[in-house]
Parts: sequence; C-alpha cells; structure tokens
Amino acid sequence: MNKRDRLEAAIKGDAAVDRVPVSLWRHFPVDDQYPDQLAAATIEFQNLYDFDFVKVTPSSSFCIRDWGASDEWRGDPEGTRDYTHRVIARADDWTRLKPLDPRAGALGDQLHALELIRKGLPPTVPVIQTIFSPISQARNLIGADKFPSHARQHTAELKSALAVITESSLRFVDEAKKIGVDGIFYAIQFASTRVFSEQEYRELGEAHDRKILEASRDLWLNVLHLHGDDVMFDLVSHYPAQVINWHDRETPPTLVEGKKKFKGAVCGGWRQWETMVRGDPDSVRAEAKDAIEMMNGRGLILGTGCVTPITAPRANLRAARNTVDEK
Repeated sequence: MNKRDRLEAAIKGDAAVDRVPVSLWRHFPVDDQYPDQLAAATIEFQNLYDFDFVKVTPSSSFCIRDWGASDEWRGDPEGTRDYTHRVIARADDWTRLKPLDPRAGALGDQLHALELIRKGLPPTVPVIQTIFSPISQARNLIGADKFPSHARQHTAELKSALAVITESSLRFVDEAKKIGVDGIFYAIQFASTRVFSEQEYRELGEAHDRKILEASRDLWLNVLHLHGDDVMFDLVSHYPAQVINWHDRETPPTLVEGKKKFKGAVCGGWRQWETMVRGDPDSVRAEAKDAIEMMNGRGLILGTGCVTPITAPRANLRAARNTVDEK
C-alpha cells in the first residue's frame, strides 16, 4: 500500500491494511521563525523517518502574531516558545481585532513554508497543516490563566473576537487548500472539564470549530487533536474529521473506547514523555505492540498524544517507525 491507501484503510477500519500507519511530529524551535528553515527541518525529519503523513508544526504564535502577540525561544523541551507580549489586556481589546490577510505577515510566512514543504516532498506523502481552534488562539492572545475569567465575565466581547478569529482561520485554510494540503490538524485546547463545563464550551467553541471543519470537508485527512486531561471526547467525537488524536495513555477514553465513539481512525498509543523521552526502544516497541493488539490492528494510527518532545532520543524515534515493519 502507499501512504494514502494505508491511511484510508485505517480510517475505514479496514482489516486489509498492510501494516498499521504511524506518524510522529515535533516542533522545530528557531527554525519555525523562518519559512525556508521550517520547511527544510520538516522535510529532513520526514526523509529521516518516512512517516505515513507529515504534520506541519509552526509555533503557536503564527496565527496571532499579526495581531501583535510576540514570543521567544527559551529552551522548552517540548519545543514551544514563551509569550512575551499578549494582545488582550482589557475586555474591550477583544472588540478591536480585525480579520487578518492570510497572505501577509506571519500567516503569509507559514503559507510560504507550506509551499516549500509541498514542493519538497513527493506528492505521495500526505501533508497536513496545524490550525489552532479559535478558543486556542484566544487563549494565547490573553494567556491561559486569564482566559476562563474573561470568558465568563466578558462573554459578549469574547464572542465578537471569536467570530473574527474564525474568519481569519477560514481565510487561511482556503489558501492552504490551494497549496495542496491533504488535511488540517485541528488543535483544540480548553475542551476540558478542568476548565469549562460542556455547556460553556458548546456556547463558546463548538460553532466555530464546526465552521472551520466544515470548510475543510473536501480534504481527506483532517485530524482532531484534543489537548490536555479530562477532555470532552463525547462532544467532539461527532465533529466532521477522519482522525482523532488525544493523550489516550494519560486521560480517558482508551483507544478502544474512543474508537467506539468516533467513526474514523484513532491516533495514539505512545506516551510522549514516559515512553518517547524517558523510555528506550524496547519500551517504545512494547507500547506499540500493546496498542496494536488492543485495536486488533484496525482503525489505528500509531502516534503520541501531542508533539514528540525535541529531547526524544533518535533511537526511540527509529524504533517507533520501524516497529510497524517488524513481523
């Protein structure tokens, strides 16, 4: 099977898959500030490990930098940058946001990186672009500590901003589709009962999530990513997407339970820190074998619950890729 055939078989839950598909993705700090360097790093990573799809991972600020956010690299082992300036200080700041031009500024840079990646990889290698949900972008505009209180105390102002953020995201997705991406990696943060009730998330986030995912329906490899613990899996399991990814080893549901609720493929099986960073090739292989066995090799894409930390040993990455070829 080629990569698309293998992934589509997994999405359908087809027992005829030649092997379980696998993909890992990571941040490329500093490189992610330059389109050509991000493209080169992404292509090099794929050429080294030959994963079944490429998830393009920019810094989280790429979609909000043109509203004035700034960040810097301080050595986080996950590869993320620390924000040095937030855009929202007061409630009325939410109402000042205007839709962004996807071909200008940081968004334009990311589209250029996508163009380079798409041209630099064979057409048989699926490429998906990270899209942060409007609530995730709003969180980064103000800061995770302040966002819940603003959501409850300044709901009207926040809702106006979420509409603008959604419009900007739709414009960006439209341009990304023109480049030839195969799907989006839709990253959802705060769909967690540790932060909001399900009713609160439905009111603030669901309609915007669905607008962006509906606009991506013509793509064949859209991945839902549920970030964090105590996630609202039941709520998002009905979203239109082909794959769902969450921290299955750290928070419910299990892969088997998740597959019963989601019509497409489930993506997971490895713990990003305990196994990929602090483990060894034997523990990587053991966890992969366990995931494959519990799923009977069907409806599964092996991966981690989130980005693979940049400190993960290469031996563990090689083991993750090679284990699916072992008989």
